[in-house]
Amino acid sequence: MASSSSIAKKARSKAEADFATWLMMAKLGSFVDLPPNARKFLTNYRDRLQMMSEAESTVLAVREMYSAYYSEMGGVGRRNRKLANQRPAGNVVRLQRPLKPQSATRNSTGPMIPKIPPGPADFREHGGSDCHI
Repeated sequence: MASSSSIAKKARSKAEADFATWLMMAKLGSFVDLPPNARKFLTNYRDRLQMMSEAESTVLAVREMYSAYYSEMGGVGRRNRKLANQRPAGNVVRLQRPLKPQSATRNSTGPMIPKIPPGPADFREHGGSDCHI
């Protein structure tokens, strides 16, 4: 079983990503295509906009989603308050791991040169038996 802090981090990331995705889909006219839970969260978000700022409503929407996801993912006991109360990052996606290095090397003055693994050359593609080397 995953630890509560691991579940909390996953729930927080999922809540932020889903909210941003669903909000964009709704703005593009696809509200009816969203799942029922997404429509519920977005309707609550929209209703709160009448009483508070967009930022405050966003924080509450993500917090509600986080709570739901935390329970669905098997989180037990108190949720991580630090994660629950964080402000969403807006449209910025935080990377969890560093990017893998590219599989090509760069010549300091030229273009990208792909790495070629060492090994015997296979000349069959260049003429097969007709090739006299």
